[in-house]
Amino acid sequence: MPEAAPIVEVAAGLIIRDGKILIARRLDNAHLGGLWEFPGGKRQPDESFKACLKREVMEELGLTIAVHEQVYSAEHHDLQHHIRLRFYRCTVLAGEPRPLGCAAYRWITPAEISAYPFPPADLPLVHQIASGCHIIA
Repeated sequence: MPEAAPIVEVAAGLIIRDGKILIARRLDNAHLGGLWEFPGGKRQPDESFKACLKREVMEELGLTIAVHEQVYSAEHHDLQHHIRLRFYRCTVLAGEPRPLGCAAYRWITPAEISAYPFPPADLPLVHQIASGCHIIA
């Protein structure tokens, strides 16, 4: 009987400014390299999801953020992973984005989001945003 895929818990941010969402492109040599994502990453043991998100956004983009309410959650399964994602609405407290741990970043409108390829786990939220859902309002 095959072993169950390990559970990976991920916090991701819908970082909103002036009606636009901040997205980041994964490094080419990373898992799912070249795809765009909502900034964030894997939660470490004994780390809260909000603390994880603040740490990851600082590491990837050099931003200090405020993490607000959870707006969405998703689960994704593949052969190697069982991913549990929590998405939080966020605002920038300090800094301007810099591609420190990502290949690039963009501020995009909800109408533009469908033009960017995202990992499968993010697609349900991407489709909601593209359809005009109030998640980023």
